[in-house]
Amino acid sequence: MQFNKLLLNNGDSVRPTIPRKYHLIFWIIYFTFNSIRWGSHFDDYWYSFKSNLLEFPLHILIVYFNIYYLVPKFIIGKKYKIYIILLILVLTLHYFVRIGLFYWLIPNNISTVAQSGHGIFSFNHIVAVTLGEIYVIGLVSAIKFTIDYVIELNKNNLLLEVQSETEMKYLKAQIQPHFFFNTLNNLYALTLKRSKKAAEVVLKLSEIMEYVIYDLDKKKIPLPKEIKYVQNYIELEKLRKRDLVESNIEIIGKIDDVLLPPFLFLPFVENCFKHGQLSDGKIFIDMKFKRYDNELEFSIMNSFEQGHLTHDKSGIGHVNINRRLELLYGKEFELKIYPTINSYLVVLKIPLK
Repeated sequence: MQFNKLLLNNGDSVRPTIPRKYHLIFWIIYFTFNSIRWGSHFDDYWYSFKSNLLEFPLHILIVYFNIYYLVPKFIIGKKYKIYIILLILVLTLHYFVRIGLFYWLIPNNISTVAQSGHGIFSFNHIVAVTLGEIYVIGLVSAIKFTIDYVIELNKNNLLLEVQSETEMKYLKAQIQPHFFFNTLNNLYALTLKRSKKAAEVVLKLSEIMEYVIYDLDKKKIPLPKEIKYVQNYIELEKLRKRDLVESNIEIIGKIDDVLLPPFLFLPFVENCFKHGQLSDGKIFIDMKFKRYDNELEFSIMNSFEQGHLTHDKSGIGHVNINRRLELLYGKEFELKIYPTINSYLVVLKIPLK
């Protein structure tokens, strides 16, 4: 079943509505079912048709009065006693109106009731009519409020999705300036030295900018492309630090068909350069990508000395990447850190779905 959603231009709310045609379809089906049911019971389908034709306008009035007035005003407003009193009054009024209409328009209904042993205004007859009306009110209300709940749930999921997407863009926006700031600093240092490597840095930087401009806004990119991007970043650092950087990237398993969100591994690599420098200035990085059937395991180990730990206020670090992982994978990822005296190991496991 499809439902219209009225979207307000100011974005304040989303109001679900059930089109009138579905109301009409429901009442036609229910009327037909009830007519056949009681026609079979009394063995008189014409009598059943006339009785239901008279009863259903009363059903519809009471049902909509309950759904659109009593419930919003008193149940949601937590005025339960007033709601019960008004509902009893409505059911009482319904009973007398129903009896009057039947006596006036379908007099043989009165004799049928008398023959059944449940005289008019008798306790059994009042209970039977009242319970029948409560059944109709309960059935229609349950259907209506269930549909409202489903629509509201979908609306909340949509809002959460929009919120997550907005937060994701914010986190990405944090990464980009930070990365380019570091890279331009590297390029600046090389130009001061009039190094011939400056041209190579510009080339690498242009490849990374192409990646950022065209791939960063994509939901997923091929893993080999992401690894190439990480390699370019490491090569830029090697050009700046000369022979002080040693790195190794190992790939285990087939990764050509693996699609992952972009910019997922760079913060870990950045931390290696920020915090992994030894007393002699050297940095060692060992990175592995291991493919399982339904999981990718990424691990990165770097050199580490407690005395050389830096606290760079501009760093994005693990807070950013952990938040991104929560938005992307919920609780289906595993991130563990294993610090030792002279090394720092990070292991990330993410599902492949």
